[in-house]
Amino acid sequence: MLMSMSLGDFFLQISSAVGGLAMVIVLFRDHVPRPLRDLFQNYYGKLARLVYPYVQITFPEYTGDWRKKSDLYSHIQSYLSGKATTNAKKLKADSLRDAKSLLLSMDDNEEVTDEFQGAKIWWYSKMNVPRNTSLSIYPASEERRFYRLTFHKRHRDLITGAYIQHVMDVGKATAVSNRRRKLYTNNLSQDWHGYKSTKWSHVIFEHPATFDTLAMEPEKKQEITSDLKKFAQGKEYYAKIGKAWKRGYLLHGPPGTGKSTMIAAIANLMNYDVYDLELTTVKDNSELRKLLIDTSSKSIIVIEDIDCSLDLTGQRKEAKKKKKDDDGDENESDLVKRAKKEEEDKKESSKVTLSGLLNFIDGIWSACGQERIIIFTTNFLDKLDPALIRRGRMDKHIEMSYCSFQAFKVLAKNYLELESHHLFDEIEVMLKETNITPADVAENLMPKSSKETPETCLRSLIKAIKEAKEEAEKKKKAEEEEEETKKKKAKEEEEERAKKKAGEEEEKTKDTAKSITKDVVKENGKMEEAVQEEVSQAK
Repeated sequence: MLMSMSLGDFFLQISSAVGGLAMVIVLFRDHVPRPLRDLFQNYYGKLARLVYPYVQITFPEYTGDWRKKSDLYSHIQSYLSGKATTNAKKLKADSLRDAKSLLLSMDDNEEVTDEFQGAKIWWYSKMNVPRNTSLSIYPASEERRFYRLTFHKRHRDLITGAYIQHVMDVGKATAVSNRRRKLYTNNLSQDWHGYKSTKWSHVIFEHPATFDTLAMEPEKKQEITSDLKKFAQGKEYYAKIGKAWKRGYLLHGPPGTGKSTMIAAIANLMNYDVYDLELTTVKDNSELRKLLIDTSSKSIIVIEDIDCSLDLTGQRKEAKKKKKDDDGDENESDLVKRAKKEEEDKKESSKVTLSGLLNFIDGIWSACGQERIIIFTTNFLDKLDPALIRRGRMDKHIEMSYCSFQAFKVLAKNYLELESHHLFDEIEVMLKETNITPADVAENLMPKSSKETPETCLRSLIKAIKEAKEEAEKKKKAEEEEEETKKKKAKEEEEERAKKKAGEEEEKTKDTAKSITKDVVKENGKMEEAVQEEVSQAK
């Protein structure tokens, strides 16, 4: 009982002392002039540095003018999740790529210890919410996180040298092993401002496509994968020849031939993030450069349907202008409304130019980052400006064509787990005679119910190929008939023009003959008058 009372008295005295100290601090802050407080804090800081034997290094989460997440902070986060969280009491959990295991990291305001070559290190994860009551275009309250590293000053050289590099190396390796690929899309520029605002939004990229499941001839797949692997190993080579470490791929072919699936297969092979760039939301070339700067290395920048993304040649504007010139029957109010709409469209429309896009691909700004692949897709190759797709910008042109028999075998294995079947020979002959896209083939091979068997799916495909062949023949026949009709019409028009010309020539000949006849008659009349005059004179 006596011991309990003594312990209670002890805590009472401690609380009284702390309360008194707090009161002294408040009085000091409120009543001591600011110059004296600054002088006291200056000398107190010097005294503390003399007595306090530890050094602290702070690593903020966001740094730099672009407010990008610090790579060093990310590496430290990965390092602590893999090495130093064994003795942490508060942890944050996130799922890994297979969604079956957890990735643990330090929670906010938690401390863990680490050791390196006999030196003891303390890591502290801190989150601050600054108080800001002023009006601003930025959020009034934003979370700011950082890691604080504490160590004894006698280990300064060891920690700032070998240990920091050790943390970077282990953190990078851990990040690679735990990495989940992401699919990004660019945000509207009005959403870029504010602390921690980003130019790109992302989701986890989980597309399962690989080159093994890609419907394409094996030789062509081997050629593409070899090119990609050579590029991934070419850091020193690109530096030696003085080129930015990037490569351009142009995927062209009819709709449904697997261009988007090819992009997913490339991302999975290279383990790259994908940036799906929507050019129509980019206001000008300056915004395009900022988006490029904000992409990471080891990434694929994709512009799908490049021929439809922007009016890069001015043809669309000319067509609109011609249409407006043809519409001459509008009243004044319609013209005013049209003018207002044109002004609004002008303000909202993208001003990205062909030269800006070319500079984005292989100009000076394209070197802001390493190990990037730029991919354009198009259904109409002939619509693109030659300067946009020349070699050196789009280094490799890949034609995504109709389904061949080799591609069909890949799809049959994917969808039906078949490597051979007695209907394969018939399908091989039909595919040589008919153009059908891999998407159509895949749709017919996919079982629609539990009652469908591989053979029923193959017969469904055969039926679809026959229908496609009949449709192609009808289309070809219609085109031939249309061509024949055009030729017949042209021939009739030519005959009509020739007939008209012959009639005009005949009329002209008749008029000439009449004129000559008149002249002859007139001349004969003059001769008769002359003869009569001579006769009368002779008499």
